[in-house]
Amino acid sequence: MKYVRLGDLLVKSGDITPAQLDEALKLQEGSGERLGTVLQKHGFITERQLIDTLMSQLGVEFIDLNTCAIPPDMAQLLPKNLAKKHMVVPIKATRSEVWLAMADPLNFMAVEEVGAVTRRRVVPVIAASAAVERAVQNLYSNQGAMQAIEDMQRDLLGSQYGGGAVAQPQSMTVDEDEADAAPAIRLVNSIIDRACTEGASDIHMEPGEDSMTIRMRIDGALRAIIPVPRELQNSVISRMKIMARMDIAQKQIPQDGRANVTVRQETLDLRISTLPTIHGEKVVIRLLRKTPELATLDGIGLEGENRERFCRLVDNATEGVILMVGPTGSGKTSTLYTMIDRLKSEEVNLVSLEDPVEYHIDGICQVQINEKTGLTFANVLRSVLRQDPDIIAVGEIRDGETAEIAMRAAMTGHLVLSTIHTNSAVSSIDRLLDIGVEPYLIAGAVKGIVSQRLVRRVCPHCKKPYTPSLEEQAALGLPAGDYLFYKGAGCGECFGTGYRGRVGVFEILPVNPAIRRAIHARSLKELEAAMAAADFHPIMENCRKLVLNGVTSSEEVHRVLGGI
Repeated sequence: MKYVRLGDLLVKSGDITPAQLDEALKLQEGSGERLGTVLQKHGFITERQLIDTLMSQLGVEFIDLNTCAIPPDMAQLLPKNLAKKHMVVPIKATRSEVWLAMADPLNFMAVEEVGAVTRRRVVPVIAASAAVERAVQNLYSNQGAMQAIEDMQRDLLGSQYGGGAVAQPQSMTVDEDEADAAPAIRLVNSIIDRACTEGASDIHMEPGEDSMTIRMRIDGALRAIIPVPRELQNSVISRMKIMARMDIAQKQIPQDGRANVTVRQETLDLRISTLPTIHGEKVVIRLLRKTPELATLDGIGLEGENRERFCRLVDNATEGVILMVGPTGSGKTSTLYTMIDRLKSEEVNLVSLEDPVEYHIDGICQVQINEKTGLTFANVLRSVLRQDPDIIAVGEIRDGETAEIAMRAAMTGHLVLSTIHTNSAVSSIDRLLDIGVEPYLIAGAVKGIVSQRLVRRVCPHCKKPYTPSLEEQAALGLPAGDYLFYKGAGCGECFGTGYRGRVGVFEILPVNPAIRRAIHARSLKELEAAMAAADFHPIMENCRKLVLNGVTSSEEVHRVLGGI
């Protein structure tokens, strides 16, 4: 390929002006970034414009890596360190040529190095930068796992004939490139690395009759990733138990543990649980990322009117109880952390009671609940009230005793934040009554209720509009009309599901005097009338807006909300 400069191509095509090129070159100085990255970062061009210009000016083909199946043997052709260094991925090869997907086909240094290593002529193919990064991670993650499995099988075979692997030191840094690490360590590391790449919340290691299946929960749904031969499952499980400081000899009772690992400069907290099954121990790992986005309104998906209602409720509260409600996995904890982060300051004593402590927040006192030692929510809450608190965050109200102490604390001038497992704002009141809290305590203490769910976003890579049927419109409570809904066709980026990522949907109920009187009277009819008069917006209204805006689909709303 003849040497050309990207800036000259973009000026020639009219995408940028000479003045913009000069400005971008000044911004590039000392940054270590390539010109295309600088132009996109500062808004001079979009990635699509860059791709179109390179295709037309250089005659380079474009490939959608989200729909392209890369042969696993490509990982043997190009070393991982070189692929990650230049962020390129081989997609196919012959004896004389290799097709190389890259975001910047003008990176001649990458082309020359790949050509020298593979001893083939390099044919550059342009692809989206995010897709290249994902393809590199997936290709070499799978290779690392399969190589580790082969090494484990070879070591196992050697030990049967009098050999055996030398014990290796345990590392808590996830690095697949540790060539001297034991195969079991490298296999577990590659699994954790893959989970981080895919944005998984949980890893399931499930023993079966013939093999152990590794599944990951991505956007709320489990996906099978890789099978591990049955003869190797004990080594993998033992590695996880060592990381979590569990008893590796005890296999007949459930165990729980924790571990901290570092993956690509990101610190993760792993909550690890084992459970005996008929085919061996099942292990589930919850991945907790300590990212600041989780403690922001944008991070939990609060927008528009719901954001305003939420801010009014939290910012104006000086006492009383604010409840976050929803089923397991609905994002209640993230919302609780958002409130905590918003309310903390040097002027207040904020104490948080959690089981477990998922994210560490500077500036507050966090207490780890341990029911085995008698450190229950109720007992700790009593002690905290003697610690001069201004705000108390109770991770979860599980019983009537905890609920009553929280309500009484709120009525004596404290602000209490907590979560409770119910399906809606109204049902949370019924739940409190069911566990024995007196109506007058609920009516006097509760200041607001935030009910929420998580719905999957339509995948932006395969998103397509369609005209919904009348039945589909009616299911969302829409009058008959001309609407455009969206759904994903399924692609490699979303595992063929049509969804990628999740967003929160909310209903927020501030408790006003009319609602308080209805709660005290235990009258559902009065409560519904008071909620209607209070301009209460049910969660389905939030869902309708997201469907009409193409953020989620009507099928996903029905799956998550059901008959609500």
